[in-house]
Amino acid sequence: MKDNALLEIKDVKKSFGKTEVLTGITETVNKGDVIVVIGASGGGKSTFLRSLNCLSKPTSGEVLFEGTDLVKLNDKQLDEVREKMGMVFQSFNLFPNKTVLDNITLAPIKVKGVAEADAQKKAKELLAQVGLSDKADAYPSSLSGGQQQRVAIARALAMEPDVMLFDEPTSALDPEMVGEVLKVMQDLAKSGMTMIVVTHEMGFAHKVADQVWFMDGGQIIEKGTPEQIFEHPTEDRTKDFLSKVLEQ
Repeated sequence: MKDNALLEIKDVKKSFGKTEVLTGITETVNKGDVIVVIGASGGGKSTFLRSLNCLSKPTSGEVLFEGTDLVKLNDKQLDEVREKMGMVFQSFNLFPNKTVLDNITLAPIKVKGVAEADAQKKAKELLAQVGLSDKADAYPSSLSGGQQQRVAIARALAMEPDVMLFDEPTSALDPEMVGEVLKVMQDLAKSGMTMIVVTHEMGFAHKVADQVWFMDGGQIIEKGTPEQIFEHPTEDRTKDFLSKVLEQ
């Protein structure tokens, strides 16, 4: 494991039946990196992201997180490691029968054994961070999609993860709510959080990413700084994809 490497991905492949979705990916994510993964739907982006915490277990290869190969762990061991890997999905997955505060404090109390008062204090700090201080006692059904997604981010942060994985976190939102979620993610990136983000939001990728990885056909075709990828792409498939999404 390299000194600064948080995640090392070594020849990761994933098949569903006879369909190979990831065709052998080898990459490194260092502490503090903000990686944005872009590409057309069906290119393997979400499967790749889910393979990093073995929600979708690779068919072969290694995923070293802080030196431990997750592919070799059993479910109980995986659950322990996943506490350090925050994940935010397209859908918010909040408990509808619990308040916002309870949604955020549940895992720290139950999983990590944090005292309730401490968990609530941390949760209120996180709600302030995501701009929802006044929503602690609200129920998810009373919130907009953008507010629910910000609660989901606060809930993931409550476990004090070492890396945050975002799987198209704005794709289920109405357009006017996208900005408020991206702003929270932008602030998180500035704070030094290691982040891997699958998204169609090219403006966010351009502004926030340290590296942009373009995925197609189950592999990373091209990677580089936002400037390299968006302004000087070298691969034809990258150029073709960007010509379609940047014209819109």
